[in-house]
Amino acid sequence: MLTSRLSAKGQVTIPKEVREELDLDPGDQVGYEVRDGLVILHRVQPFDRAFHAALSVTLDEWATAEDDEAFRDL
Repeated sequence: MLTSRLSAKGQVTIPKEVREELDLDPGDQVGYEVRDGLVILHRVQPFDRAFHAALSVTLDEWATAEDDEAFRDL
């Protein structure tokens, strides 16, 4: 088991082995899940706002009642 110490400010250093396994670099975001007293650490993928904006434009292509009818049985 890998360990690290909690600082007075509530900070911990993520051990090198964990950083390498999760491919973490300085400035990357991490997420935490707490389940039954255990913490699961995740590497958070950055949100690409431009990509999602471009994608959302294409989702309006089939937004009519006629489209719903045509694709209902798919």
